[in-house]
Amino acid sequence: MEIDARWSGFAAFFVFAAASLTDWLDGYLARRYHLITELGKLLDPLADKVLISAAYIGLVDHQMAPAWIVVFIIAREFLITGLRTLAAAKGVILAAERIGKHKTISQIVTVLIGLALLSFQQMNWYPDLVHKLQDCLLKPMLYLTLAITIFSGVAYFIKNYNLVLAEKK
Repeated sequence: MEIDARWSGFAAFFVFAAASLTDWLDGYLARRYHLITELGKLLDPLADKVLISAAYIGLVDHQMAPAWIVVFIIAREFLITGLRTLAAAKGVILAAERIGKHKTISQIVTVLIGLALLSFQQMNWYPDLVHKLQDCLLKPMLYLTLAITIFSGVAYFIKNYNLVLAEKK
């Protein structure tokens, strides 16, 4: 069974929203019932990065986000994964930081806005409103998300530089 292409934006919106919600629920339950594992600390952020990267690449494909912004967002995600990998090789697990959680929330909200607008655009519902919302809502959210993403990445590297990247003397 094939989905009419006009409904693909709605399908993407609901799949992304469900994945984001279940990711949050998984983390909440793990913390509440003390089910946090070292493997989970490594794999959960990686799964988040795959979800975010795929969503932003889809937004670029539909001209809802500039590619250069998405490159910065994805690059930050994988640079942090590399930092965590280096730390793990030294026996150190780097947990998520509060600013990283704000970054994740801004990224998710931005994707949801983009997918909602894409859904309306594909259905040709309120085209003038969709265009205005892209300019006055989605575009500022993309820039805000970019700023939070870069800031959180720089802060993470600064905090963990001596721990992970400095050579032992």
